[in-house]
Amino acid sequence: MRKLTTVFARPLLIALAAAASCGAAQAAGTALNLGNYSVTATYALDINPGSLGVSGLEASAVTYARDRNSLFYVGDEGTGVIEISLTGRTLGTMAFDWSGTGSTKHDTESLAYLGNGQLVVGEERLYDAYKFTYGNGGSARLANASVSISNDNVGNDGLEGLAYDPRNGGSFVSVKQDVPEDVRAGTLSFAASLGGTSTMTTLFDPARLGLATLSDVAVLSTVDALAGTSAADHLLFLSLGSRLLVEADRSGNVISRFDLSNVLAHNGIEGVTIDENGTIYLVAEQIQDGTAPANAASQLIVLSALAPVPEPASATLMAIGALSLFGLALQRRRKPR
Repeated sequence: MRKLTTVFARPLLIALAAAASCGAAQAAGTALNLGNYSVTATYALDINPGSLGVSGLEASAVTYARDRNSLFYVGDEGTGVIEISLTGRTLGTMAFDWSGTGSTKHDTESLAYLGNGQLVVGEERLYDAYKFTYGNGGSARLANASVSISNDNVGNDGLEGLAYDPRNGGSFVSVKQDVPEDVRAGTLSFAASLGGTSTMTTLFDPARLGLATLSDVAVLSTVDALAGTSAADHLLFLSLGSRLLVEADRSGNVISRFDLSNVLAHNGIEGVTIDENGTIYLVAEQIQDGTAPANAASQLIVLSALAPVPEPASATLMAIGALSLFGLALQRRRKPR
C-alpha cells in the first residue's frame, strides 16, 4: 500500500504544484475580473453644491484622488468641478473660467486626477485638455495650462474620457465617443493658450471592444493588488450606448464585462474611476425622461468586488502553504505502523 501511494503521490504532487502555481498567478492579478463585482451602493449628488454656481447635474466624468481619499466629478455644462466623499457628500467646489479657450459649449466630459491637487479636464467638442490645481471656493482659468489633443472636427461625438497613468513619468489614455470611436494613448504637456504638446496616438481599433459608444476610460495600474502584473496594463471602458463596463488589454482584447443594463436603467451612466483597493465608482446623469421624480439628481454608483483580489505575494504564499501541508500529509501516511 505504501508503494502504491508513493507511485501516485509524485505525479499528483507535481499536478497540484502546477495548479497552485497557476491559481497563484491568476489570484496575483492576471485580470481585475468584473464578473466578481456587484453594485453595493448608490448615492444622490447635490444639485447645487456650494455658492459658486457650480452645477451638480449632468454628471459626466469622475476621477479618484488617492492622496485625498475623495472623488472629483464634473457635469457636461462645464460650470466647474466638485469634490465629494466616497459616499457622495459634497466637500467643495471650484468654478471654471473659460476665457481665452475658444470654447462656446464648455462641454466637459472627461476628468483625470494627477496628484497633489492637480486635475486635467477635457472639452469634448474642441478635443482640448486643461490642467489646473484645485482650490475649494476658487476659480480655475483653464487657458493658462492647455493642450489640443486633436484638431479634428468632432462635434458632440468627441473627447468623452481621459485617464492618467502615473507610471514611468505619467501618460494618458483618452476615448472618443463615436463616429468613429477612438482610443488614444501618450503624453500631454501643458502651456498657456493651447501651447502644450500631445504625443497621443491611436492605441488599437476600438471595434475590437464590440461597444456601441465609448463614454469613459480608467487605468488599472493604480490598483495595488495588480501592481507588477500584466493586469496593471489593462483598461476599463465604459459604454453608455451598450450599457456595459469592459476590462480589456491594450491591444483591445476583452478580458471581462459587467452588465449595467439593470443599474439605474433610466440614468445615463457616463463616468468611471477606480481606487487602489479595486473599488469602482461610476457617475450618472439625473433621470431626464418621463419617469423622473421631482428634483432628480445625478448619482454616484459603487461597484465592489465580491472577494478581494489577494496581493501577489500573499497568493504565492498561500499556494506554497497548501503544497507544504499536502507534502506533510503524504509523509505521515508513509510512516510504518
